[in-house]
Amino acid sequence: MDQQFDLVVIGTGVAGSTVAKQCRTAGWEVAIIDSRPFGGTCALRGCNPKKVLVEMAELVDWNRRMEGRGISGQQVHIDWQAMTRFQKTFTEPIPAKREQEYMEAGIAMFHGPACFAGENAVQVGGDRLSGRYILVATGATPATLGIPGEEHLTTSDQFLELETLPARIVFVGGGYISLESAHTCVRAGVQVQILHEKAQLLENFDPDLVACLTRATREAGIDVHLNTAVKGIEKSGCLVVHTSSDGRKQTFEADLVVHGASRMPNTAGLELEKAGVKYEKKGITVNEYLQSVSNPAVYAAGDVVDTPGAQLTPVAAMDAHVVARNLLEGNHHKPDYSLVPSVVFTVPRLSMVGLLEEAALEQGFKFETCYQDASDWNSPRQVGIKHSAFKLLLEAGSRRILGAHLLGHHAEEVINVFAIAMRAGLSADDIQQTLYGYPTGASDIIKML
Repeated sequence: MDQQFDLVVIGTGVAGSTVAKQCRTAGWEVAIIDSRPFGGTCALRGCNPKKVLVEMAELVDWNRRMEGRGISGQQVHIDWQAMTRFQKTFTEPIPAKREQEYMEAGIAMFHGPACFAGENAVQVGGDRLSGRYILVATGATPATLGIPGEEHLTTSDQFLELETLPARIVFVGGGYISLESAHTCVRAGVQVQILHEKAQLLENFDPDLVACLTRATREAGIDVHLNTAVKGIEKSGCLVVHTSSDGRKQTFEADLVVHGASRMPNTAGLELEKAGVKYEKKGITVNEYLQSVSNPAVYAAGDVVDTPGAQLTPVAAMDAHVVARNLLEGNHHKPDYSLVPSVVFTVPRLSMVGLLEEAALEQGFKFETCYQDASDWNSPRQVGIKHSAFKLLLEAGSRRILGAHLLGHHAEEVINVFAIAMRAGLSADDIQQTLYGYPTGASDIIKML
């Protein structure tokens, strides 16, 4: 069946849903497609369900840290099955809620795998949808590692759906997924190992703070192996992970091996070639307006794009607003990826916004580095946090903040204060003169500066 629309959206995550709704509000005829339950990764398989797990881990760890400091009694423990049921109270209503929203807005819905059938057409089952414009917002998927036994890997999606935890888990890779999941699992009583092929976990974060977090991770009972490349996985009763480290072969046994190495743009099956849409390994190639460089009828947003933006929900949301405005008003709007806060929900939390020292030097900035171990400050001591530190990059002369990097209690919230200040162009002196509620995490900013 052939149907005509002003806009056809592939993907129902943050990016796809936002653009679909904005264009529909403007009076466009809009169709939206997804091969999975409506809602996208963040709501169903990522940020939101993950946050339930990390908060539980924080609660358990907090209880243990304060044992003998005023808290006593039976140890708190994680009931994984009960937690999973609680987690589902957030995720299970989402698909029906999204469909209700689309129906009320008058957005046509299609379920099933989508593929291009021409420069302005998409095929979904027996339906051919033609559009003046097409938005690809299909997100990312676990990267193919190209190792023997790759089929034995458990994805992060599957991990979040586990009803029970096995005794031994190996996480492949040292990014967000592995660190956050490992910190949860070890506090649920699981034996946890992280295998990472590079010398530093979380390569996009400040190396000094990551080193501090790595120590905290090991002290929590997580066995971290750096410079350790996974070469294959075999099933022999349990799962056996084969690795190489500086030419030395080693094996690790586990009941579950979780893929946390990296993610790649989810373009498989879209048949982009049929629409003449150029793409590379890192995603669909777009111009500064998030429009395909090879097919002007196609736009892309979120993790599926080859832009320098990180694979984060706020970035997908920003992309979406840019695309919607460009569709409705013409190509006048560009995304700004320079000041995007990022948080790793470990115990303690790690956060950043702005430039790393290396990037600041490469860009020719002259700056002062303010780095300090803050573990003896009142705010971490009051909650038993052993590892706390910060690093600020202040431009010479103006004392404008070029980068803020935080590790510790409230780091996930305080980083937003720095993000607002940096976007507003405030100097360190401006921020220091602000009156903060006290004692709070944000009031520590005065001491940092």
